[in-house]
Amino acid sequence: MDLVLEVPDVQALTGAALAHIKADEFMPDEERGHAESAVREDESEALAYLVDPTDLVADIPGVELAQASWSSEPVEYDPESMEWDLDEEDGDFDEEPDNA
Repeated sequence: MDLVLEVPDVQALTGAALAHIKADEFMPDEERGHAESAVREDESEALAYLVDPTDLVADIPGVELAQASWSSEPVEYDPESMEWDLDEEDGDFDEEPDNA
């Protein structure tokens, strides 16, 4: 499963993540410094400090989070492009060959 987000204000995202890290009273200072550095360098790290993957699926019956990872890449979104047709299968599943 993929989740595509548009982040129109990277500074606001980074600022919110830094505020979240600063407010975490249980985070050791050494880890806090590393976290702040990571958030400043990579938007996906900022997002990771703000979104708990478990919260995204916790209330969905029959779903249990097995693993979550984050990656980020800048892309140009074109809603008219076939590449962005979210209703299409992404080819991850085996398809039956045509017997024509």
